[in-house]
Amino acid sequence: MTMDALTALQQRVSSARLVEPAPQGEILQGILQAGLRAADHACMRPWRFLLIEGEARQALGSLFVAATRAQDAAADAAKLQRIADKPLRAPLILVAIARCRDNPKVPELEQLLSAGAAVQNMITAAYAQGVGAYWRTGSMAYDPRVAAGLGLEQGEKIIGFVYLGTPQGTQKPVPDLSVDDFVGHWRGA
Repeated sequence: MTMDALTALQQRVSSARLVEPAPQGEILQGILQAGLRAADHACMRPWRFLLIEGEARQALGSLFVAATRAQDAAADAAKLQRIADKPLRAPLILVAIARCRDNPKVPELEQLLSAGAAVQNMITAAYAQGVGAYWRTGSMAYDPRVAAGLGLEQGEKIIGFVYLGTPQGTQKPVPDLSVDDFVGHWRGA
């Protein structure tokens, strides 16, 4: 199932409940390729992505637990188990990383926005192909221990964990938003 671009852009919703199978082959390649077409001033490609699946999800959970323990020495066993289980919410996790570099014409903000646009392209491409996606951040995205554990380099930032899989259950309805509530006309000074 593939839908046209305008429908995917206008109807996309996040899928919080994701199960096997994860996207693979041409479907996964289509998702990843869509990210590479994001708006990108000076063609800097200020992004990279890590795919985490299978047993690597448990390793990511262990990394999350270690970071949580460092943040909160009083964290109880129940909290630590919830943290360890977070990467098990989907069969595939895509870690989106912004790779900001010095450029006199492209400020860091533009590079971060470009990396975010790449993620938006990917979650829309996933939706267009019937794949469920959910873009999450949370404290683990900003924790330096998690960044180090994932091998991030100087100037790199996690901008999200994109959970991918087969949607389970009913999807949230698309919100009924009016363009007029968000768009106005500027008529000059």
